[in-house]
Amino acid sequence: MTVERSTVTRLVNLDLNLLLSLRALLAERNVTRAAAALGLSQPAVSAALARLRRHFGDELLTRVGNRYELTPLAVRLVDRTEAAVAGIERVFSAAPDFDPAATTREFTLLVSDYATTVLGAPLAATFARAAPAARLRLCPHRPEDIVGAADRLRAVDGLFIPHGFIDDLPFLDLYEDHWVVLVAASNPRVGDTVTLDDLAALPWVTVYHRPTAFTPAAQQLRAHGIEPRAQVVVESFHPIPELVAGTDRVALVQGRLAARLRPDDGVRALPCPFTTTPLVEAFWWHPMYDADPAHRWLRALLAEVCGTLPGIDRVDGRPQPE
Repeated sequence: MTVERSTVTRLVNLDLNLLLSLRALLAERNVTRAAAALGLSQPAVSAALARLRRHFGDELLTRVGNRYELTPLAVRLVDRTEAAVAGIERVFSAAPDFDPAATTREFTLLVSDYATTVLGAPLAATFARAAPAARLRLCPHRPEDIVGAADRLRAVDGLFIPHGFIDDLPFLDLYEDHWVVLVAASNPRVGDTVTLDDLAALPWVTVYHRPTAFTPAAQQLRAHGIEPRAQVVVESFHPIPELVAGTDRVALVQGRLAARLRPDDGVRALPCPFTTTPLVEAFWWHPMYDADPAHRWLRALLAEVCGTLPGIDRVDGRPQPE
């Protein structure tokens, strides 16, 4: 691989410490607080802000009344700056060997509330035992993280999402689940079973109601000629039971979440009236981490934790007996 001379020239002329100042200024939106976060003097951070303003040809922070706000360019820089800092940290924390018992590394995973509910507690417990000085950061993923996964995964350790959304990236299958239909316990329009006609007629609670963000089960429903009529759209799965209870709405949720429902939640989990492809939750990462010893350890840890999860009954979503 060759590096263009213009790229080298630009980087040589930059003080990478400015990147840390930029991150602090964008996060704090205040020179004094940014200086405190960095452990530097206020004049030093003021000087860094002046250099950053000259570099970008933009104010970055503008005073509005008694506070500062980010300029449109600064808003665009927030995610890029975090990704750049994370990338630099990964470059300089790389080592030929990895000792989980001694590492202080932070592992960042992009997860849904569903994956956090299923895996969060057992993963955190096993992680803490194996790497007591390390940190596990579970960050909610966004639709744009999935659409731009190839770029986003350069700055984090991985992404939890079922098959059907991402292609051409390495992955580790974690566990299997399935979809069930959630209806209100008091819904008079649905009996002991739900039909395709019910799903066509009733209003829906949907998650990520966007062209690139439908669940595979919802896509399969379209194959039956049914377009879910989304009445309420949410960005996560946890609010769904409350948005279904006491209404005529329906929703698709994972069996492992349905298994956690209580009788007083006011909802029922019913089998899908159409055949759905099993939901296979997977861990996805960028190929640049394939041979990284720390990342290989993380993947082995995930496989170990998922191997302890109970199975799920395909009818009512409840855990199978041991």
